[in-house]
Amino acid sequence: MAELNSSIILLLVVLISTHLLSSANEVYNIAEYGAKSDGRTDSTKPLLGAWQAACGSPGPSTVHVPAGSFLVRQVTFNGPCKSSKIVIRIDGTLVVASDLGRVGEWIVFDHVEGVSVFGGTIDGRGASLWACKATGRRCPGGATSLTFRNSKRIMISGLTSMNSELYHVVINDCEGVTVQGVRIMAPGNSPNTDGIHVQMSSYVTITGAVIRTGDDCISIGPGTTNLWIEQVNCGPGHGISIGSLGKGYDEEGVENVTVNTAVFTGTENGLRIKTWGRPSEGFVKGVVFEHAVMQNVRNPIIIDQNYCPDNKGCPDQNSGVKISQVRYNDIHGSSASQVAVNFDCSASNPCTGIGLQDIKLTYGNRPAESSCKHADGTTSGFVVPPSCI
Repeated sequence: MAELNSSIILLLVVLISTHLLSSANEVYNIAEYGAKSDGRTDSTKPLLGAWQAACGSPGPSTVHVPAGSFLVRQVTFNGPCKSSKIVIRIDGTLVVASDLGRVGEWIVFDHVEGVSVFGGTIDGRGASLWACKATGRRCPGGATSLTFRNSKRIMISGLTSMNSELYHVVINDCEGVTVQGVRIMAPGNSPNTDGIHVQMSSYVTITGAVIRTGDDCISIGPGTTNLWIEQVNCGPGHGISIGSLGKGYDEEGVENVTVNTAVFTGTENGLRIKTWGRPSEGFVKGVVFEHAVMQNVRNPIIIDQNYCPDNKGCPDQNSGVKISQVRYNDIHGSSASQVAVNFDCSASNPCTGIGLQDIKLTYGNRPAESSCKHADGTTSGFVVPPSCI
């Protein structure tokens, strides 16, 4: 009996040890693959080598970027992977190569699942491209810094993205994405440097972000559903924007978006919905904007359905995008223009179900105003400036 018990115990030890080994977190340090932390040596292959090892690991794995500065050219981390849990732990800084402007994307994750990016900094070094654009010359297209596409169960936590040539973070055709505690920085005059762009994605959560850019802090594109945004500090920038939508006729709509507890400082817009003035099957519905503070914001609350750059391709200037069920609750602060609430809706598809509750927006020492075109809805509580819907 004692020998049998010993055999059982030995078998259990072997089984437990095997389980622990199989579930151990394998760490792949890019320095061990040849990466140099001098900011000049190309570390793209070492980074990709560490990813391939982590992706091929049967258990949880980590790609570690240690302290220091690592030069990285365009890189795509392709899945699917054997590992269902991969952590990219960045203790240093990834610096873009100077000739990336013609590529369009810098760091891309494609068809991955269960990937988390923690900490660190990515530096897009976009100043030279912005300077070129300021001259009016023909310039390279530029590159988005970080893109996730065709992916599920993604976490981006504590990352700092600075000076991207174009968009900082793009979430495209993904499901189940959490972005928390990120810092996004670019000068207020840097063109097209949107902070976070979400499109064709569902169940995305963005919380605790500080975003200072030259374009939208957060932009929401077609096909976005079940998006939650909370505790975002925005400014400078163009605010939080749904759109522009309706550029294509068969474009998918936007539904179930909540922006909760945001502060806008010196931004061009606060809470904006923007659509092209052209035919479209698109829609926006089920949107809640609540608990927002405006500090010297030019357009605190705005729906603009007459977007048409250069006035081209917009017959009759009537947007086909149907906007309904949009609620504004507890929005207060200061407007930089007299029209603090502007609903410029489509003549052919008027806005319906607009709700205003507890709004208090001021304009210096003068009364702020509201402007409404083709908008219908209800008000409750105190609403200042007085509602025109």
